[in-house]
Amino acid sequence: MIATKETNLILYRQMQLIRQTELALAKAHQRGLVHGACHTYVGQEAIAAGVCHHLRREDVVFSTHRGHGHALAKGMEPEELIAELFGRETGCSQGRGGSMHLFKPEIGMMGTSGIVGPCILQACGGGYSFKLLGRDNVAVAFFGDGAVNNGAFHEGLNMAGIWKLPVLFVCENNHFATEVSFDYSSSNPHVGRRAKQYGMSGVEVDGNNVSEVEQAAKQAIEQARHGGGPTLIECRTYRTRAHAEGMSDFNYRTHEEVERWKERCPIRQLGKALVESGKAEADELKTIEDEIAELVALGQTEAEQAAWPDPGIVTNHVFCEDIQTVPNLPEPGDRETTYVGGTLEALAFEMKRNPAIFVMGEGIGQRGGNFATTLGLYQEHGAKRLCDTPICERGFIGLGCGAAMTGSRPVIDFMFIDFINDAFGEVINQVAKMRYMSSGRLKMPILLRGCIGIGHSAATHHSGNYASIYSHIPGIRVVLPSTPYDAKGLFHHALRCNDPVLFLEHRELMATKGKVPESDYEIPFGQARVACKGSDATVVALSLMVRHTLEATEKLAKEGISVEVVDPRTASPLDFDTILQSVSKTGRLLVVDEAFGPCSLTSEIAAHIAEEGFDELDAPVKRLNGLHTPIPYSPPLEQAIVPNPDAIEAAIRDLLEE
Repeated sequence: MIATKETNLILYRQMQLIRQTELALAKAHQRGLVHGACHTYVGQEAIAAGVCHHLRREDVVFSTHRGHGHALAKGMEPEELIAELFGRETGCSQGRGGSMHLFKPEIGMMGTSGIVGPCILQACGGGYSFKLLGRDNVAVAFFGDGAVNNGAFHEGLNMAGIWKLPVLFVCENNHFATEVSFDYSSSNPHVGRRAKQYGMSGVEVDGNNVSEVEQAAKQAIEQARHGGGPTLIECRTYRTRAHAEGMSDFNYRTHEEVERWKERCPIRQLGKALVESGKAEADELKTIEDEIAELVALGQTEAEQAAWPDPGIVTNHVFCEDIQTVPNLPEPGDRETTYVGGTLEALAFEMKRNPAIFVMGEGIGQRGGNFATTLGLYQEHGAKRLCDTPICERGFIGLGCGAAMTGSRPVIDFMFIDFINDAFGEVINQVAKMRYMSSGRLKMPILLRGCIGIGHSAATHHSGNYASIYSHIPGIRVVLPSTPYDAKGLFHHALRCNDPVLFLEHRELMATKGKVPESDYEIPFGQARVACKGSDATVVALSLMVRHTLEATEKLAKEGISVEVVDPRTASPLDFDTILQSVSKTGRLLVVDEAFGPCSLTSEIAAHIAEEGFDELDAPVKRLNGLHTPIPYSPPLEQAIVPNPDAIEAAIRDLLEE
C-alpha cells in the first residue's frame, strides 16, 4: 500500500458507504420500496472510491445505469440516493430518475444514463468545455465492458485523442454486459490496450484492489489537469449481485464463480492489508463500519418518511421558464443580404459577445462550412472555437450535450438533417431530457443546425425534412425560418436561449436575398408572422412553402381573391393563437408543407384548429403535403413530390369552392 493511513481509511470508509447503501437498497427492493430497476454496485466499490478520491467538487462525472457507487463517491448523501430510488421528492433527481438517472450537478454528478455509451461522449463535452474556458478541471466517464463494443466508445475516444481532452475513461470490466460475457462479445479482450489506437495513455488494473485504482487514477487525473490529455483505465472487477435486483443470474454464470469473486472483495482486501501492515486496528475499522451503518439506516428512515413529489409539477422543466416578451423588432430597412448571410451575422456577433460559444461540424473551420455558414470566423476565433470534426455525428452531438451541461454553448453544424438521424438517440434521449431529468438544474444551451428540403437532385440521403419527428419530442425547440430577416432574428434568439434548438434551414432558401437590418435583434420562439394579410382564406405554410404560397397568392390577388398567409416560423412551439385569429377572420384554412403528410405538422395544425376553432370554420380544413415516399434523384421525379406554386393555387381554389 503506497497511500498513507489517512488516505486508506478514507477509501475504506467510502467503500463501506457504497456497500452498505447498496445492501440496504437491495433489501428495500425486496420490500417493494424501490418501484423500478435497482442496479447495485456490490463488488466494484474500489473503482468509484479510488477514482473519485482525486476529484475536486468542480470536476465532473458522467455515469452509466450502474451509477450508485459513483454518485456516493462523488459526494452524494445516502438519503438523497435512497430517496430517489424510493421515488420521493427529496431524491437527488426529485423522483424523476430512479436507479438509472441520478443527477446532482452541484457536486459535479452530471447524471447517469439507462442507455449505454452516452456518458463517454458527454465526458468529452465536459473536457472540451474545460479546455475552451481555460479551466484545469477533469471529466470522468464510468462505463461497463459492454460499452466498449458500442460506437460511442470509438467516437468518444477518437475525439478525446485528437483534441487531447482532459478526460478519464474508466471501464469497469465486470465480465458481463447484462447477461452476455465479455469473452464472447469482444474480439479484443484487453480494453486498456486499446488506448494506444487513439493516441492516449492506457492502463489495466485490478479493479478490486483500491490501491491500484487510486494510484492509476491519481496519475491520469494529474496528467489531464496539466494538459497531457486523456487516459483509458480498464478496471478488471466483478459484480457479485445480479445485473438488477430480482433478476436471476445463474443461467449464465455459476455459484462457484460468484463465490470466488466474493473472496476477492475489495473491502475485505483493504481491511486485511491495513490490519496486517499495522496501519490500522481491527477495532478502528469496526468503528468505521458501525458509523456507516448508522448513517445509512438514518438515511433510509428519512427517505421512507419523505414526501412524494407533487403531481402538479410533472411537466415542469421540460423547457426553460425564461419569459419571452414580444420585442419591438426593427424595420427591415433597405440593406439586402442572403439567408445564410443573416445567420452568419448573428453567429459572428454572438461569438464576439460570448466566449463560451463554439462551433463544431465537418468542414466548418478554415473552409467556412459546406454552405458558407461560418465563413471567415475561423480566421477570427481559431480552431478551438471553430472545430472541424471527424465524420461522427453521434460523437460530436453527444460531446455537444456534455459541453452544454458544463458551461459552454455549442453550435453543432450537422450539414443535412439526414445526417443527424445517426445521432437520433443522443438528441431525444440525452439532449432533450437533461433539463427535465435534472429538475431544471442543468441548462442545455445547444444549437443544432443544418439543411432540410428537396432540391438540387440530392436524392434520398440529402433531402430529408423531419421537422415533424423532432417537434414530437418534448424538450427541443424546432425552428423553420423562411426569410433572411427571420433567420437572423431567430438565430440570435437561439444563441441566447437555454433550451436545445434544432435550427432547420431549407436548402432552396439559403441563397435567397431579403432586407435585413445590420443591428442585432431577437425573434422569440412561438410567435408566428402574418406574411400577407387577407380575408377569404388562411394558408399556413412552412419554410420554403411560404415563398411558394406568396407566389400563388399574388396570382389570385389579381382576380380579387384575398388570402392571408401565416408563417409559424417555429414548429415547436407552434403559435396556434395567431392561426386561430386568422381563421376566425377568413373561415377557411389550408396547411402546406413539403414534408409528407402522415403524422405531420400539417396534421397537428389541422387537428388543433378543427378542435379549437370548429365554430369559426366555414369549410373543412385542407392539407397539402409532399408525397409519402423517399426522395428520388431524377429532376422530374423530384419535382413530382413537392408542392409548387401551381399546386398551392389549385388547393386554395378548391378550398374556396367548399
